[in-house]
Amino acid sequence: MDSLIIEATEDSPKITFDTVSNRFMISGESRPENAGKFYTPVINWIVKYEEVLYSRKQDTNDDSVLVFIFKLDYFNSTSAKYIMDVLLIIKKFVDQGYNINIEWHYDKRDDDMLDAGNEFSDTVDLKFDFIEY
Repeated sequence: MDSLIIEATEDSPKITFDTVSNRFMISGESRPENAGKFYTPVINWIVKYEEVLYSRKQDTNDDSVLVFIFKLDYFNSTSAKYIMDVLLIIKKFVDQGYNINIEWHYDKRDDDMLDAGNEFSDTVDLKFDFIEY
């Protein structure tokens, strides 16, 4: 399966889902006019990638660590719903035994972004590594 790369725009984040390095990053600002139109292909890609993970695990007993990185400067409430959808899929992967780390990057001056990460972590019951920059 090919990596998914979507360049950032003025109102949508950069998506860098690299299947070679197993690093999956959403970064920048997320306030697209139509969040559903932006995030639906991203979510569909993640769901389809689970088939690849399953095959790898069955065929080669590959248990590589997948790293999901959230490095958002800002997101609106509509984007928050889709970020939650992404996290719920990741939670499903973890529950299925995949080895996943989640990094939540935030500007040390942005308490709101840190709080948002903590809320997401608590809501989906996943451990986040909080990384200050």
